[in-house]
Amino acid sequence: MSLLTPLFGQGNRRGVMSMVVGMMLFVSNDTLIKLAGEHTSLGQVLLVRGIVANLLILLLAWSNGLLPQLGLVLQKIVIGRGILDLLASVLYLAALFKMPIANISAIGMTSPLALTAVAAVVLHESVGWRRWTAVVCGFGGVLLIVQPSAEGFNVWSLVALASVVFIVARDMITRQVSLGIPSLIVTMGTSVLVMIGGGIMTVAEGWQPMDLHTLLLLAFAACFLIGGYQMVIDAMRHGDLSLVSPFRYVALIFSLLFGYLVWGDWPNLWAWIGILVVVGSGLYVLHRERVRRLQLRQNQP
Repeated sequence: MSLLTPLFGQGNRRGVMSMVVGMMLFVSNDTLIKLAGEHTSLGQVLLVRGIVANLLILLLAWSNGLLPQLGLVLQKIVIGRGILDLLASVLYLAALFKMPIANISAIGMTSPLALTAVAAVVLHESVGWRRWTAVVCGFGGVLLIVQPSAEGFNVWSLVALASVVFIVARDMITRQVSLGIPSLIVTMGTSVLVMIGGGIMTVAEGWQPMDLHTLLLLAFAACFLIGGYQMVIDAMRHGDLSLVSPFRYVALIFSLLFGYLVWGDWPNLWAWIGILVVVGSGLYVLHRERVRRLQLRQNQP
């Protein structure tokens, strides 16, 4: 990623720019996947995109001299993380096929709020009333987005929320992955399992012929997905976490833009309010996390 220095600069500026580009690539992946899903099954989407993604990862592993470490994908913790990511991917994409991309993106942005709640309940981390209030408000915002009393409500909103559960579990286990396992190897472990899961689903569903247009959508989606992962890693390595992390929420801007340009989707007033509440709550939780870390450092002898 040294080629990014002339474009993005260094330090926090590079971190922020890499995060913004990474979010754009992730939303581009979602957009192409949603388009491909109009012509083929979920299993085939995961399988074909996975094949292309793994070829790209192998190329990156070769260029970075990581091929001798590919055996690390068989570590139990890498496999466990991959299974959780597979479940999250299946649920998220199933909902993505049926929901406006901005709505599901906003629901996905509740993962920092859910992670805070899980850390408090399961890991017994100290979470003050301010962050608990933000968590409650954030999930209240989700209700405004989902609008369970509205005529358009369907079960796919619940499927999207279920994917957040597995995303949080994945992020929790990611904390336990040894720093000696390169990020690219962890990504490959996940990608391989998602591809295998897609293959199993395809066997159950039956193979459907795919035209060149759909294949190209999935191939570009894989490129955007791997590019997004690499950009986020670059962002985390070159910028302060407390400054860079909030820029994940620019994904909502891209989701709103792409959803409108491609499908003509535009949130109603209540959904807009819900999106703003989710974003505001998430940003506040990140702010309080930063304050808490600073206080812990100051209290250290």
